[in-house]
Amino acid sequence: MLAARMRFVQYLRKGDLAKRLGLLADDQKSLVELAGVEGVPSDLKALIAQNPNIEELAQKVQKQPKLELNDDVTLLPPLTDPGKIICIGLNYQDHCDEQNKPAPKEPMFFSKFNNTLVGPTDNVIAHKASDKIDWEVELVCVIGKVARHVPKDKAMDYVFGYTIAQDISARDWQKERNGGQFLIGKSMDTFLPLGPAVVHKSLVKNVYDLNLKTWINGVEKQNGNTCNLIFKLDDVINRLTQTITLLPGDIIVTGTPKGVGMHRSPPEFLKPGDVIKTEIVGLGTMTNKVVAS
Repeated sequence: MLAARMRFVQYLRKGDLAKRLGLLADDQKSLVELAGVEGVPSDLKALIAQNPNIEELAQKVQKQPKLELNDDVTLLPPLTDPGKIICIGLNYQDHCDEQNKPAPKEPMFFSKFNNTLVGPTDNVIAHKASDKIDWEVELVCVIGKVARHVPKDKAMDYVFGYTIAQDISARDWQKERNGGQFLIGKSMDTFLPLGPAVVHKSLVKNVYDLNLKTWINGVEKQNGNTCNLIFKLDDVINRLTQTITLLPGDIIVTGTPKGVGMHRSPPEFLKPGDVIKTEIVGLGTMTNKVVAS
């Protein structure tokens, strides 16, 4: 199937001043460059806004050059400037259970800023302002077209694809400071590794059967499945678009399963030198090192 190549990445080659758009191989060892393909911009958000025909695009790129990934190629976040980063708290039953909390009766939405975005191999800063920095693997839904007052049974038509996020969180600022508001605790610089690619929805057979995992320094900490999502994507998109217009390239960060550091016994938090590996089977893996601020 030609569309099987539709794993979109943004990247820089050594010496580049502007980002490029490409298609990542399944093994994450090479990519196909899209520079020069007629009608294809160098920015994924702009491409999504064009509402491209994926099969036609796949035909166009058949003879495009292949680039091996090495130290001269840097993968950026596949979306560097989404108009909105909308997150959902308490959206996995097992994550509610590990906090001894009942499942919410409606989604708990919050947001992050674009300054949080880093690529799939970039560093995460352990900010001196916090000593309770935590991990959260999450599935990300990427919106494909303008969505306003979307009925639930049509909601998945508005999805372009999916990617992976590691929703880094300063728990002291999230839970104990800033009047209980999440914003600062969730929006510190580098607190949203994203990638490695936005995988077109045609490649994902069942978005509600994806295994997602986090390892810290090689030790598995989270191992969940999207079948445990409390509020499914069609419900989420329906609810959001009754009051908020979603635009191409907006992202919805859908929540995390159990295994976060805060709710371990004793609690565990990230420190400089730690290595975070994040995976959603079928979407890829990220590896991010924690560094001192």
